Amino acid sequence: QVQLVESGGGLAQPGGSLRLSCVASKSGLGAYSIGWFRQVPGKEREGVSCISGTDDSIFYADSVKGRFTISRDNAKNTVYLQMNSLKSEDTAVYLCNFFSVLLGNFWGQGTQVTVSS
Repeated sequence: QVQLVESGGGLAQPGGSLRLSCVASKSGLGAYSIGWFRQVPGKEREGVSCISGTDDSIFYADSVKGRFTISRDNAKNTVYLQMNSLKSEDTAVYLCNFFSVLLGNFWGQGTQVTVSS
């Protein structure tokens, strides 16, 4: 029902920055909770950051708090993740997610972020 297209992944040096974008195929998704997860082979998927569609409250994982910033632009049907002060530990496949209690989860295809000197 909802197609999510991610961009912005790639290679960065430690201390560098990347900005991930995720564009939804539908408008009017402001009521969805939106966020970013990341996956490393052999480890559980980790919630990185989310914005509630109900009250706009924001969650950050402790590992990224103070370095990453999530934002949404409802007019552009887009969620962003600004990643600063990148560390090698941030290397992962990053997945965009839109969630509705009524309609469920929608996931992007995943984009690789690699942080290496």
